[in-house]
Amino acid sequence: MPYKEQKIEKLYYSIGEVANMFGVNTSLIRFWEKHFDIIKPKKNKKGNRLFTKADINNFKLIYHLVKEQRLTLEGAQKKLAEDKATTINKFEAIESLKRIREMLVEIEETL
Repeated sequence: MPYKEQKIEKLYYSIGEVANMFGVNTSLIRFWEKHFDIIKPKKNKKGNRLFTKADINNFKLIYHLVKEQRLTLEGAQKKLAEDKATTINKFEAIESLKRIREMLVEIEETL
């Protein structure tokens, strides 16, 4: 059986890595961390933020609400406070549909 390289996920990501994932400045990551209590990075002895996969998933949700749905910061906070579970479910459904669309486009291109 041929070796298949597997993507190894890290336990922690630096603020720069998180900013690169979303194509934003580190200052925006710090800003969102300050305003959304669902972001809880650990800090090392130097005080550097260390974000977990759970933090990354929460950033995806915040990014979706603020950048894609164009909610205000207050609107996104309210949406998460009122019904976080429904907001997450809707976000996950949208993400699944995006992945399906990408797969269909790839299939179409091979035809």
